[in-house]
Amino acid sequence: MAASIVEHGEDAFRKLFKFYKRRNPPPDFIDVVDFSKGLKNEKVVNAELSPTAISRNDAHIAGLQPVQEWKAFGLRGYPGFIFISNPFLPGSQQHWVKQCLKVDRAYLGEERTSDEEQRFRKAGTKTLLEKLRWVTLGYHYNWDTKTYSAEHYTPFPADLQTLSRYVAAACGFSAFTAEAGILNYYRSDSSLGIHVDESELDHTRPLLSFSFGQTAVFLLGGTKREDPGTAMFMHSGDIMVMSGPSRLLYHAVPCIVAAPTGALLPPPLLQGLDQSPLEDSQVHRVKEEDWEVCAKYIQTSRINMTVRQVLGLGQSFPPAETQRQTPSASGETYHEVDPEGGEDLNPKKRKNSTESW
Repeated sequence: MAASIVEHGEDAFRKLFKFYKRRNPPPDFIDVVDFSKGLKNEKVVNAELSPTAISRNDAHIAGLQPVQEWKAFGLRGYPGFIFISNPFLPGSQQHWVKQCLKVDRAYLGEERTSDEEQRFRKAGTKTLLEKLRWVTLGYHYNWDTKTYSAEHYTPFPADLQTLSRYVAAACGFSAFTAEAGILNYYRSDSSLGIHVDESELDHTRPLLSFSFGQTAVFLLGGTKREDPGTAMFMHSGDIMVMSGPSRLLYHAVPCIVAAPTGALLPPPLLQGLDQSPLEDSQVHRVKEEDWEVCAKYIQTSRINMTVRQVLGLGQSFPPAETQRQTPSASGETYHEVDPEGGEDLNPKKRKNSTESW
């Protein structure tokens, strides 16, 4: 069991990562924290939110339940870590999946005729959707220098900015501004290597992580590789907030959990919006033909949106010439999704898209 290897010592976190990434024999999940079961695990505690930080109407606009109804938890030994178990309104998750996947306009038929699509398929060429591994939003991360810059920027998506601002406010961060995001696309054999998100200039603002699709195992460690870690499930609709002492902890995603036989989609993704959205709502009903494409993809995949504020109050980027190519303090050279199961990849070998939705 995983508990037998969770100990201080030589790179204990990597050992835990390899245990859950193992395929033959596959790992057991008996020690994985499942927040959907509430306080049944002794490591899990209730987390306090700010229920009046956003109104019921504002929450509805972003596709969220009223904050008073959210189920938020923390973990013993991890101050500043908040786990929110699926606070989304029924049906609204489909909107976010569509937003993450619509970068492949050709696959959705918006830029290719039916005849062209048939020729494309017969040629055996993969669509952009099938190739996607990551997409950057807002301030685009430079994988070579491990930096952001004012020169590489596109407007941050308004709906995701609103969602992030409301979630941050409910967690006590009323001044949070979403400035950069990375969308990671996981197939059934993907993993995300061990890393620390430290490139932002202001670490006092939280890191927000939104999960949609198939369940993943997420590992949260300490400030050193020798520190043991805690494994937890991330189900569709779950949100993690890493703040305070937990903002700069090592973390990773070693594996995607196979869906139960016959359950191709998580239940929340089987629900479409059952009522007309508010006039100013930023969450919209997904067309049936579009959802067919999204559902086919998400049956074997997971999408993660991580959102962060790059600059603090009054901060600005240093001159470009001072941004040297240096290794990350965490010791990792790269931390994108790896479909082959490895850990450290060369970003130049992977294609990405920086097109915001």
